[in-house]
Amino acid sequence: MVHKGKSTTTKDEIVHRLRRLDCCAVSDALDKLGLSGVVTGVPQASGSKRIAGRVITMKLAPGEPPPGPPRHLGTTAVEFGDPDSVIVIEQTSGVDAGCWGGILSLAAKVKGIAGVVADGPVRDIDESREMGFPVFTQQLTSRTARSRIVEKAVNEVETAEMIVGKEALMAKAVLAGTPVHEVMASNYEFMLKG
Repeated sequence: MVHKGKSTTTKDEIVHRLRRLDCCAVSDALDKLGLSGVVTGVPQASGSKRIAGRVITMKLAPGEPPPGPPRHLGTTAVEFGDPDSVIVIEQTSGVDAGCWGGILSLAAKVKGIAGVVADGPVRDIDESREMGFPVFTQQLTSRTARSRIVEKAVNEVETAEMIVGKEALMAKAVLAGTPVHEVMASNYEFMLKG
């Protein structure tokens, strides 16, 4: 709905509208708008409905888990989720270990989470299929994550926070009288490099 040049559509309404569209229509719309953002080559391995939602990201890798009490991978993402959420998993380490499984699918289904898109192997796909929970993945495995991969981050925003911090320092320098060309040249152009 548009009112006087301003959109009054809420984020929840956008998610519900997206659920009615097929991915090809969304891809065509992105092309028309000159935007990227389409993921290809990740087939639906379980479930039959379309999914759309706000993304909860999860990054997995070999190594030690982050400090603190041990948590099974995926549990934080499920707890963050709601019916307007899609969990997106990155497990691109090359280690043959499941980044998602049957009990996580059950927990996500109970929470009403829309589905999972996994860039990495998924296990227990038969359980996800039986419950009709949508899981998109290129790879299946029977191997556990235990002692192979750990959760490194969920909804990681450190990069955005780093950028905001650098921009705050740049603004402080401008307010302190540093010429803007000096501030922008040495900071802005290389801001994304660490």
